[in-house]
Amino acid sequence: MDIPHIAFIGAGNMAGSIIGGLLDSGHPASCISAADPFPASLERLAEIAPVTVCSDNRQAAANADVIILAVKPQVMAEATASIAPAVQDNGAVVISIAAGVTIASMLARLGPQAAIVRCMPNTPALLGCGASGLFANDNCSGQQREYAGSILEAVGITCWVETEQALDAITALSGSGPAYFFLFMEAIIDAGCELGLDHDTATTLAMQTGLGASRMAIESDVDLVELRRRVTSPAGTTERAIQMFEQDGLREVVTNAMRAAANRAAEMAREMG
Repeated sequence: MDIPHIAFIGAGNMAGSIIGGLLDSGHPASCISAADPFPASLERLAEIAPVTVCSDNRQAAANADVIILAVKPQVMAEATASIAPAVQDNGAVVISIAAGVTIASMLARLGPQAAIVRCMPNTPALLGCGASGLFANDNCSGQQREYAGSILEAVGITCWVETEQALDAITALSGSGPAYFFLFMEAIIDAGCELGLDHDTATTLAMQTGLGASRMAIESDVDLVELRRRVTSPAGTTERAIQMFEQDGLREVVTNAMRAAANRAAEMAREMG
């Protein structure tokens, strides 16, 4: 695969993480540019990556094969309008990581032939262990899909979905998911303190337990049900706790919460047109 020139519109934390992952995977800095209206953002990026930076979106995108829109949804209209000439002249694929901004709304500003990939990454991408869902419109070539996949794989795993609507479920699961785990860890820590542990001890044990459980789930050759069964001795302490989770409707609570998140993602798309 040829080395594409990649332009980032927006130089915030997520853009910096992806750029860092690209450089670590061998993508040359000379083939990366970034634009941001805030000098402080460009200065922070320049400290970690020797890429070309500027304040003008059109300048950054001028020679790009891939343009990554890493801006807030509220400024997407302005951002897409500014890169439209480069998209049309270069045939660049546009990758959007903005929640709630539909492909239809981007096509209205970029032109009906624009190749667009919508992506929903999550914050663990900042550590190189993200999970991203991707959807490409029919204008994308096989190579452009490869570009998008390889870029996001630089900061974690990727999963392609068949419909744009499925990104709402991705948002509810992995996009918002880190916050669910953080909340659960908060609850475990608080409960540990109520049972007599000091806060530092409860925090250390909860975080390491979360890390260990995740690694076992990823690295094991058995499924989650079997892993849970192996920890749950009959008539033991874990079984009693699991019974309480089930009795109090943990699964229903999780389902309702994720449905609410997915519905909100769909609402945001309608609100933004």
